[in-house]
Amino acid sequence: MNLLRQWLEVIPLTLTITGLLTVGIAPAVAQISNTASASADNLSEPVNSNEALLTAAEPRLELTKTADRAAAEPGDTVVYRLALRNTGAGSANDIRITDTLPMGFRFLPESLQGSLTTTTGTTTVNFDPASVSGRSVTFTFPRLQPNETLNVVYATLVTPDAIRGEARNNAQEPRSNVASHVLRLDPGILSDCGTLIGRVFVDKNFDGQQQPGEPGVPNAVIFLDDGNRVTTDANGLFSLANVLAGRRSGTLDLTSVPGYTFAPNRKFIESNSQSRLVQLEPGGLARMNFAVTPAYREGQR
Repeated sequence: MNLLRQWLEVIPLTLTITGLLTVGIAPAVAQISNTASASADNLSEPVNSNEALLTAAEPRLELTKTADRAAAEPGDTVVYRLALRNTGAGSANDIRITDTLPMGFRFLPESLQGSLTTTTGTTTVNFDPASVSGRSVTFTFPRLQPNETLNVVYATLVTPDAIRGEARNNAQEPRSNVASHVLRLDPGILSDCGTLIGRVFVDKNFDGQQQPGEPGVPNAVIFLDDGNRVTTDANGLFSLANVLAGRRSGTLDLTSVPGYTFAPNRKFIESNSQSRLVQLEPGGLARMNFAVTPAYREGQR
């Protein structure tokens, strides 16, 4: 009973445990402090506290981006290189590098190559197929140890849709900096022009399409929105090269085809006009067709 009484006199007993997370000067190292202390009403002096200090290592990722050229033009292939280095004291798991390509650059999946550089040398690694969403390409890798560098090499094709001038793209791993590269995109041999082609023909069934038995109309004149004019040949065909890309319109001059008027289109109402509007891409080809019909009824003049 005396022993039980002495034990009960110790109660209430207060136990306090505190935890403190302290980040050191270097962001790659974190210190975790855990302190415990105890006190009771019948103790003349508090129990000395004990402190445990743990150090947690963290990764530190640095990304750089380069290319094999400073300037390109439509039709060229541009090779990009990404280097992700872990300068921290801990490993980085689930690496995901997302690279956003410039407008008009197409990623070539078969060009993807990778390697891992360590203190002992460089070895080739196999990547999973890259994930492509719009202009964003994402590369994944399971783990990057301290003092290791992940190298990613891939190629892109510059299409005629690429915007001339400055082509910038950014790459980033969620735990790294943003790495950018700027490429000068020149017009090149393909230039920014395209070609317009078309025909003027007699539409007998009013469907807007030339078919056997529907002859072309020669010497018909088409005026373009930029002030140029073109005349059809003996078969009613015309073509015009070196036309600036963009929205181009053409208008058939009815005075150049006496005895004819515009043929009504029974399938597409928007074609019932003397003008045609087309989208001409850089280095591309666009078609303008004009259907006409005799202005007088059969048996009348």
